[in-house]
Amino acid sequence: MNFYFFGKNRQYIRFRFHCQRTEWSSGIMLNRNSHGAFQRLLLISLLMISLGWADKSFADKPKLQLATVYHAGLDVSDYWVSEKLDGVRGYWDGKQLLTRQGYRIHAPDWFTQVLPEQPLDGELWIGRGKFNAVSSLVRSASTEASQGQADRWRRVKFMLFDLPQFPGTFTQRLQQLGQLVDEIDRDWVQLIDQRRVSDDSTLMAWLKQVVADDGEGLMLHHQDALYQSGRSAQLLKLKLWQDAEAKVIGHQPGKGKYVGMLGALLVETPTGIRFKLGSGFTDQQRQHPPAIGSIVTYKYTGVSAKGVPRFASFMRVRQP
Repeated sequence: MNFYFFGKNRQYIRFRFHCQRTEWSSGIMLNRNSHGAFQRLLLISLLMISLGWADKSFADKPKLQLATVYHAGLDVSDYWVSEKLDGVRGYWDGKQLLTRQGYRIHAPDWFTQVLPEQPLDGELWIGRGKFNAVSSLVRSASTEASQGQADRWRRVKFMLFDLPQFPGTFTQRLQQLGQLVDEIDRDWVQLIDQRRVSDDSTLMAWLKQVVADDGEGLMLHHQDALYQSGRSAQLLKLKLWQDAEAKVIGHQPGKGKYVGMLGALLVETPTGIRFKLGSGFTDQQRQHPPAIGSIVTYKYTGVSAKGVPRFASFMRVRQP
């Protein structure tokens, strides 16, 4: 006997039941002694569908190139430098737009139909200091949107910075990417401004100006680098502060003007260090704080002798 459980976009999970054994359509065989495990599997599947995850789970996680931290002593004239945009990483695989973790981004058809069949790597960006706005829009579960949400997508730019599958150096990929953007010829698809700098003093002066204008930092990409998945020593990020991630394990109530709201998050780093994160929140975030169990990004300037981040300040909740 067949049972079908349908999710969004007619995605479904099929189960076949037999007298002596239970068979899942993927080929997993369960005997009667595994009935409890099967029930748990079925419950998880139904929860995934009900929460709208079924269609997201089928996309492979993009094999993106990730940056390492800038270090002194480099010949910066060998690098292309661009502003590090405070947006959401967007990967176009030639057919659909995905997050860094491989979840589908439900952008309107008009936004994506102009994109080529080859993969593109970039940032979905609204403007400096507008991360929460673009993050909220990207997390929207479907394109069945109100006129207000459609108008919000009109503000988003797909800021491109790489061609993952183009066989060439970064300088060659940059030239090809520029040609593609010219051919697309839409104002919401743009090439991130890439510049050359002659020395460290020029680089740091630009960094300070970006931060003074509410920007996040700079990215340095070696001119001869090939695109590779994972952390690359040829792609560097430069900031006036460091950033890291931690897991939310508790909420502490606010005092004074924050009575009835969040006072601080109690967080734990991957190495087990716990500390309070009490600054960097908007009033809205204090009224609706990150959930316990969620992963947040914070910025800091160095660590104490015990490894606790100094002057830690909340930045954002990590995208799924």
